[in-house]
This record gives sequence, C-alpha cells and structure tokens, in this order.
Amino acid sequence: MKVFVKKGSLVDVKNQAIILALCEDTGKLSGVALDIDKKTGGLISELIGNGDFEGKPSQISVVYTRASLPAKRIALVGLGKQNELNPEKLRATYASALRHLRGMNISEAATSFSLNLLPGQSRQMVQAAVEGAVLGLYQYTPYKTVGRDELKDMAELKIMADAKDFDLIEDEVKKTLIITDAVCFARDLVSAPSNAMTPSIMAQKAKEIARRKKVTCKVFDKAKMKKIGMNALLAVASGSNEEPKFIMLEYAGGRKNAAPVVLVGKGLTFDSGGISIKPSEKMDEMKSDMSGGAAVMGAIRAAADLQIPLNIVALIPATENLPSGTALKPGDIIKSYSGKTIEVLNTDAEGRLILADALAYASVYKPEAVIDLATLTGACIIALGDDVIGMMGTDDQLKKAIEESARNTEELVWELPLWEIYHELIKSDIADYKNAAGRPAGTITAAAFLSKFVGDYPWVHLDIAGPAWTTKDKPYIPKGASGVGVRLLVDFLRHRAQN
Repeated sequence: MKVFVKKGSLVDVKNQAIILALCEDTGKLSGVALDIDKKTGGLISELIGNGDFEGKPSQISVVYTRASLPAKRIALVGLGKQNELNPEKLRATYASALRHLRGMNISEAATSFSLNLLPGQSRQMVQAAVEGAVLGLYQYTPYKTVGRDELKDMAELKIMADAKDFDLIEDEVKKTLIITDAVCFARDLVSAPSNAMTPSIMAQKAKEIARRKKVTCKVFDKAKMKKIGMNALLAVASGSNEEPKFIMLEYAGGRKNAAPVVLVGKGLTFDSGGISIKPSEKMDEMKSDMSGGAAVMGAIRAAADLQIPLNIVALIPATENLPSGTALKPGDIIKSYSGKTIEVLNTDAEGRLILADALAYASVYKPEAVIDLATLTGACIIALGDDVIGMMGTDDQLKKAIEESARNTEELVWELPLWEIYHELIKSDIADYKNAAGRPAGTITAAAFLSKFVGDYPWVHLDIAGPAWTTKDKPYIPKGASGVGVRLLVDFLRHRAQN
C-alpha cells in the first residue's frame, strides 16, 4: 500500500472512503469532524445521537455521503476514551479500519490526524497510526494461485495535513514506512517455506540488504567455519544437505573505529529437533525458527535506511537441524569457536549451540553492547505466554534501555533472573558445559549457557519464542509471522544514537 501525505482538508478529498477517528467521550464535535458533520447535514451527530456509533475502541461504522462530500463513504472508527488513549490503541484502531475497508473491496482511503489527541506525543501518534495501518494489512500470498484474482488489497492511504503540521507528519510518515517495510521484510523471511528459505537463500537476502550505502555483507561457508573452529554451528548443520552459512552484515553509520552494537539472531531455517526429533504436530511451524535472524536483518536494514548514526553489526548463524546418518547425536562432545567444550544431551537444544559460536565471534568486533534474539525455548512460552519476550542479561543499563523501547513499541519484555544457582545446572561432568539442564527453569538455563560465550561485553538475551509466530489474528499482527523484534531494536538503536 502506498502511503503519502498531502496538504489540505479531509472534507475536500475525492476518495472511496475517508477515515474519521473519534473518541468515545467526544462531546461536541470539533475540527474536521465538525466540518464533515456540517457538510453532510448532521450525519455524524445523528449517528452518535442515535447510539449507532459510540466511539468504543476499534468500533467501525461506514456510512455513505450521498454526494454531500467528494468522498463516497465515511468510515467512523472508535478510539475509546481519550484519557485512556495510547499509541498501542491507535495501532489497533487504524489496523481495524483499513482491514474493514479492504474487506469491503475498497482500495483507497484518506484520513487525517488531530495531533492534540496525545499531548506531547505528536510524532508517536503519527508513527503508531501508520504502523497499525500498514502492518495490519500484511498478507503473505506468493504461493496463492487458486482465486488469486480475488485477493483484496489496499492500494493507497492518503494522509491530509494542515500546512502547519505538514512537515512533521510527512517526516514521521517517511520514517515509519522504513520501519514497517523492515517488519514486513522480516515477516516475509519467516513466512517463506523452508524449501524457499534455506541458509543460502537467507545469505542472498542479506547480500541484497548490503546494496545500501554504508552496509557490507560477508558470508562464511562451511570450509571457512571449519577453518576457524565454528564447530558448534557445524555440528548442528551436520545432519542436513543444506550448507550452513554464517552471515555478517555491517553498517558503518557511526564514527570510524567506534565500537559497534552487535545484534545476533538465531537462523534455524528449519528445526526438526535432529536426532532428538520433535513431535510431528506443528513441526511445520519450525520454519519460523529463524525469526531472530530475520529480526536482526530487518533491524539493520531499517537502521541503514534511517541513517542512524551508529556502527551496527548483525550476525546470523544459519542452518537446518535434521536427523540423518551424519547428524549430531545425544552424548556427543563438541569444541566450540571459543575453545570451550559442550556435551550435547539434546540435539533439539540446537539454537544455543549455533548462538554460542556467533556470540563468541562477536568479540572480534570489540562491541559496546551485544543483543541476541532467538526463538530459543518453549519454556519461555510456558513462563510468559505467547505475547511477551523473555529478557536476561549481564548489564542493567542495557536491560533498562531495552525495557524502555519495549514500552514504546509494545513489543513487551519481562526480565527473568540469571543468578549463579542457574549456572550450576549447566555444568557437565565430562565437558565444560552441557546444552540442556532439564525442564526446570529451561529459559533461564538456556540463557546461562549462552552467557558463557559472550565474554565481558554488556549483553542481553531476548527469547522471542512466544511472540515470533501467532496462530490467531491480532489487531495489527495477522496470523503467522509477527516480525517481532524489528521495531523494538530500531527504537533501541534510535534512542541509543540520540543519547
């Protein structure tokens, strides 16, 4: 969908539909709502007066203007009570409105924003509305052939702005579209079936990102990984015919030689569990086990397009995890890139193995901070549910900054402890560490394992197992890949650059 800003009033727009967002406790109409009401002979006030439209959150009423306006329809959408309004409700409102219009086979719409709805948060308001509108309309359709001509989509959203607000709104819309484009990019990567998103194809997608200014991409193949000792990653890959790739994207947006922020994303393009094979039910969803890798690729893509003045590195260990005669076995011991040895008790605890090598390799960049994202443990879903990211780490300031960005984006995080008692659980009798410590505190012991390979750099681990893939439609996250982590990381990077 094309989104653009134009000077003028919603009253004068010739369009299939105009979207008018109203609060539940509006009282007397004012501004553009009053202008539209007058032009339509009191149509809006009549609907409200008769109780047909109350302005409740995401309530939608579509009425015809009968040539009283250049626009054919008015879509009234509810924002709820004004004193309870926040950016997340705006996202939901605009997602609902655009999806409703798309369902009516309407392909173009226009709206305008009253910037005083969220006092002191004009930019956040514009960003939230555009995020909701664009992300709520996401569809993954490249493999639809039957009835393809019947697929509905919105072609255009026009945002009308007064001359005094035009520059602010246009600037924020442009920036927001960069972010939503990156989220949709990540969703596309995760939504693709594993036969169309192999490690090699993922590496090719990374190389396409590197066509941007100040972005470079390097990819280690199997031979290079073997040469430098990335044996944990190679061990996981050993059961598959698909060659693993270690992907490095570098964005030089900051001062030369300034320490970068390193983002590490788990890139399991398909995870069967290996020899410790998973149940067949829902195994198809394991194409989403590279959601962390997709998120960091989307984040660095957006950072480059936004020209964030930081040096940023994204590291993605990419492989499949399959059972075969050459596959990693329970009981095997591997020597990781760091030199530390790992006893493999469960080959389905493979994400932490490939991340161990990637996190250890991050030290090559002498980073100022390291953040990893991974669909790491089902235990995190048991602990926090489907909507919340588990957070653990070694640096309080870094955790605090991520928590702030989580609140800004509503990609919520909750900190779990990483006390020494959990570290005792991952010690091996015959190697340095074991890759599984049983069911109790499974999310925490996984993070404790990862911490052994980070070094002394500030580090935070984000377990996105819950929110990375949704089995039901949410307000602006259609069923399937969510693209979680992209908006969170971009917000974090933007604020880190400002500070």
